[in-house]
Amino acid sequence: MHMQPSSHNLNLLIPTDSEIGSIQAARPREPFDDDTIAFLDELSKRLLAEPSSRAYPDVVTFAFWIRKGRMREYRKEYRERHPGERRLGRGVVFHIAPSNVPINFAYSMVAGMLAGNANIVKVPSRDFPQAALLCSVIDDLLHQKRWEAIKESLALVKYDRSKNEWTDYFSSFCDVRVIWGGDETIEDVRRSVIPARSFDICFADRYSLCVINADELVKEQDIASVARSFYNDTYLFDQNACTAPHLVVWLGSEQNKQRAKDLFWDTVKEITGIEYDLPAVMAVDKLMAFCREAIEAGQVQRELMQNNTVMRIRLEELPQDVVKVRSLGGYFNEYDAECHDEIVPLVTKKFQTLSYYGLEKSDLQDFIVHYRLVGIDRCVPIGRTLDFDLVWDGWDLITAMSRIIG
Repeated sequence: MHMQPSSHNLNLLIPTDSEIGSIQAARPREPFDDDTIAFLDELSKRLLAEPSSRAYPDVVTFAFWIRKGRMREYRKEYRERHPGERRLGRGVVFHIAPSNVPINFAYSMVAGMLAGNANIVKVPSRDFPQAALLCSVIDDLLHQKRWEAIKESLALVKYDRSKNEWTDYFSSFCDVRVIWGGDETIEDVRRSVIPARSFDICFADRYSLCVINADELVKEQDIASVARSFYNDTYLFDQNACTAPHLVVWLGSEQNKQRAKDLFWDTVKEITGIEYDLPAVMAVDKLMAFCREAIEAGQVQRELMQNNTVMRIRLEELPQDVVKVRSLGGYFNEYDAECHDEIVPLVTKKFQTLSYYGLEKSDLQDFIVHYRLVGIDRCVPIGRTLDFDLVWDGWDLITAMSRIIG
């Protein structure tokens, strides 16, 4: 195992009054144990009572997710799937969170806790106010004697990506390493050796799409709600999240497609015009992306919108390398399909989330299984792409991060 590096290169956010090396002595718990659920419920209450949380919808969403009622539902579902099975956490999980989503680290942390593990979490090095708020509330809780056992099994750290000696150190004794990031980040982290019985769970860069049934959308009485849900999926994190759709596929009659597009995009444009601040550099990047796509893909056309926050690129055919054709801040490729079978040749392992409107989830699941697609791990209604779940990217996180006692 690597020697512990000099602490001056590490910012130990939680706990603020302990040594980082002591976490190795923490013992595993059973998945969904009562103490963990009680701690998360108390954290939920504290966050929801904190006035500054109201400024951050992602913090409020996280707080609602970790409520005792939801965690007990997860426990009930898990025990029904694994009747009579006894499990313990694997030991220490080292999480490396993505740098572009403020509180993704917290969801990863909770999954590791619920699976029964001690957790070391590398928080994004960027100074997100949401992350600072969450760490402050957690630290306050851990100073209470009631949560001493939780405190001994949790460490949130921050260090510069170039300080690989800390990645080497944490990797040298972890039982599971959870890596969120692009292919380059994952390759870089994997240079740090883990023990022989340990393994990685990697959440690499992915691509997502949205399929809309225009025949149903034209009958929608509350188009603003659908547009708002789509806005939340895409614009809250500048289309950075892997779950954010970059391709919109329209189904239905030609007449209804055109009518639905007008209703939908006009409403999205109104929302973004009021609530979304498009950085100048991102506006330039979007224009450059369109020029590059026009050169490389050929048959594309930009749909003129009065508001530059929405850039729509109409595709005459679906390019095989569609995952490479994307930008951020509201850049959408659109394609009119006769049926969703047309996306089959495109779907690679890069595809993660399929969001939908006017379709049945079970039909989409049957479609993926029927064509034995190598990608698309989840199907969710528009507005639910950011909802974290304990099954993510095809991984059952509780099962993966715990071990069976046979």
